[in-house]
Amino acid sequence: MQLHSLKNMPIWKRNLFVLWFGVFMTGMGLSEVMPFLSLYIEELGNFNKSALTLYSSLIFSVTFLVMALVSPLWGRLADRKGRKLMLLRASFGMAVVFFLMAFVTNVWQLMLLRALQGAFGGFISNANALIAVQSPKNHAGQALSILVTGSTAGTLLGPLLGGILASVFGYRFSFHITGMIMFVVFLLTFFLVKEDVSTFRLEKNKQVTEQPTKTLQTIIQNRFVFFLLLTTLSVQVVNLAINPILSLFVKELLPAGNVTLMAGFVAAMPGISTIIAAPTFGKLGDRFGTTNILFFGFSFACIIFFLTGFVHSIVGLMILRFLTGISDAALIPSIQTMLTKETPQAETSLIFSYNQSFQSIGSVMGPLAGGVLASLFDYNGIFFFSSILMMLNLAGYFLVKKQQT
Repeated sequence: MQLHSLKNMPIWKRNLFVLWFGVFMTGMGLSEVMPFLSLYIEELGNFNKSALTLYSSLIFSVTFLVMALVSPLWGRLADRKGRKLMLLRASFGMAVVFFLMAFVTNVWQLMLLRALQGAFGGFISNANALIAVQSPKNHAGQALSILVTGSTAGTLLGPLLGGILASVFGYRFSFHITGMIMFVVFLLTFFLVKEDVSTFRLEKNKQVTEQPTKTLQTIIQNRFVFFLLLTTLSVQVVNLAINPILSLFVKELLPAGNVTLMAGFVAAMPGISTIIAAPTFGKLGDRFGTTNILFFGFSFACIIFFLTGFVHSIVGLMILRFLTGISDAALIPSIQTMLTKETPQAETSLIFSYNQSFQSIGSVMGPLAGGVLASLFDYNGIFFFSSILMMLNLAGYFLVKKQQT
């Protein structure tokens, strides 16, 4: 009965339903290794503490570095060959890579597969592009906001699921399970996701006859689009800057108690509030204008990060991290909606792929910046830096909009 109802949905709603599950599992796959990656690497050789730390950092980061490099290539191909094809490529490629990770015998094999995981990426960006193009204009903001909750929920629950799977089944079988789930995503995408071929061909012909293919250089010339890409990078930087020292900061605020468990709760706060608030902000953006929601997101983030810099209790930290997720719920879907409005439909996948590239760069820069700032200015310095960065983004927004008018 549920499958019958799914088939009777409008195409854009059915695609949204299926792709929500797809981006959820992709987000989970990217984050689930966090609790046991270093422990898995430790089993692959005899390493001292410094070597283990180095290998862990490299193997974790290489996925995002490769993803940043190849995402525009996949995006350009999606605009030429179809977004569903890229969704199938990404889901099947990640299914194979995750499954093979269980068989590695040294760190170099694992590093290669983590790089291939990044190379086969692009599921989230192409899912966003497909939904952005197919959704009715009066539902675009809400649809993209719902999709954001999928990737956010997956990223949030990934470490929890990874820890449980590793504890119950061991590290290697955890990769098998993830690979099988991604293969289910591939099958659901293949049988249930539909792309309007006639519309796609019309977009493609229009692109060939009217516009040259965009490169990063030509995208930069559109200052507002480039600003939105930089905003994506900045949001990712401030969200991940605390990651390297979160457990240490929690330990400082909680001298006695289960630090690991409490750090998990603190880490989950932004994701929980984003899942709750994102659909509401999507509806508000469709009704009152995305610009107003973006302005609120910047302003709210500035205030919350500034206040977090003065936190001295674990309860205060949890509350403020929960509120941080509300600013994410306002900013991330608004950025994607504005990118959709500023981009010809024939190049939507390419722009969203560049957006993912900037997000991946932020995923690398955030933990690095957080570690440096914590060593120079203590843990609270990270939040003051984040507040300043959001304030600069707010000022940049007004400057770019003023130049457009």
